[in-house]
Amino acid sequence: MPPRQPTRPTFGWDNLTGGHEAGLPAVDDLPHTRLLTSGRAALFAAMQALGVQPGDTVLAPSYHCPTLVAPLRAAGATVQFYPLDAEGLPQLDGLTPAPGTRALVVAQLFGLPRSLAAARAWCDAHGVALVEDCAHSFFGQAGERPVGHWGDLATASLSKFFPVSEGGLLASANALPAQPLRAAGAKGQLKAWVDLLERSSEQGRLTGLNTPLRALFRMKNGPPRPPASGVASQPLRPMTEPEAMADCDLARSEQAPPALTRWLSRLPRERIVARRRAHFAQLHRLTASLPGAHPLFGALPERAAPYVMPLWVDRPEPVYAALREAGCAVFRWDRVWPGTPTFDGDHGALWRNHVLQLLCHQDLTEAQIAHTGALLAQHLTP
Repeated sequence: MPPRQPTRPTFGWDNLTGGHEAGLPAVDDLPHTRLLTSGRAALFAAMQALGVQPGDTVLAPSYHCPTLVAPLRAAGATVQFYPLDAEGLPQLDGLTPAPGTRALVVAQLFGLPRSLAAARAWCDAHGVALVEDCAHSFFGQAGERPVGHWGDLATASLSKFFPVSEGGLLASANALPAQPLRAAGAKGQLKAWVDLLERSSEQGRLTGLNTPLRALFRMKNGPPRPPASGVASQPLRPMTEPEAMADCDLARSEQAPPALTRWLSRLPRERIVARRRAHFAQLHRLTASLPGAHPLFGALPERAAPYVMPLWVDRPEPVYAALREAGCAVFRWDRVWPGTPTFDGDHGALWRNHVLQLLCHQDLTEAQIAHTGALLAQHLTP
C-alpha cells in the first residue's frame, strides 16, 4: 500500500523555488495583521476584538467544522446557525438576528472565494459586524473585492496553505485592538523545528537528509505504529458540547506562534498557487464523468487558489471509507456542533454527508492525485 498522503503542506527543498509573488490577492495584504497559533485562535481573537460578551449572539453557518464554532462559544456567545444556498453563501432572506447579535461569520469555502456583497449589505443594514472566515481561502479574488476585504475582520489558517506546524491570522483594514500574547518560549521554538524536520523526512521531502533524519526520529519515537484500520467506516457518535470544546483545543489561543511560522509564511508563493490550481484541475478532470458523483462546482475560477476540490457523491459512505482506508488526502465535515438545527432547503445539511473534500495542496504529487482518482473510479463503477 502506498504511504498515506500528506493532509497539509509539508516543507521540502522545492518550497524555496519559484517567484515570491502569488499573482493573486492574499488575506495578509490587509494593512493590519496579527499572527496567532491557529485559525480557531484567530476567530477567538476576532470575537475579543469585537467585544463579544456572554449573552451576545453570533451567526454561524450550518455547514462547518466544529473548530469554527468553538471559538465563538469560548468567547461566551450564543451561536445562531443559518442555512446555506447552492454557492455556500448565507441564505439571508428571512434571517432575523436575535437581539444582541454582534457578528455574522461567513466562510469562504473550499478556496473558491465568492462575493460577499449581499452579506456585507445585510450586516450594514442590521448594524452587525461581518467576520470573513478565510481558513479555506488565503489567496484569491472574491467577486468585486480581494478575499478577506469584505469583512470588518478576516481570519485565516496558515497551516492549510504553508508548511507550518501551527499558524493563524487575524487581519483587518482598520487597526486591531491590542492583544497581549504569551511568547512561544525556547521549548516551543525548538519543537516547531523538530516537527518540521520530522514531518518533512517522513514524506521524503528533504533529499540528502531524509535517511539520517528518519533514523534519528525512529530512535526518538520507537517503531512506527500501523495506521488504524476501519476508522472511517465506523458511525460517528454525536458529540456533547464539552467534548466538542475539548476536541477543538483552544488552550493556546492567546499564545504567539513560533518564529518559524513567520518565516515559512514568507516562502515563495507562485508555486503554492500554481500547483494547487493544477491539482484541482487534475481532480476535476478525473471525477467529471464518474457514475454517481460529480464535482460540486464547475471549472476553477481564474483568480482562486483552491484548498480542496469538493466532490458530490450520491452514496458516499463506502467511497469515503475506502479512500480513508487507503490513506488518501480527503475528509468531509460530517461532525456538526451539538444543537445545530435542520433548515428547509439548506445545502449545508446535504453537503455534510455527500460532499467529499479532496485536498489539492501544493505538496501532493500528480501520482498521488492520480491514485485518488483511480480509487474513486474503482469504487464508483456502476
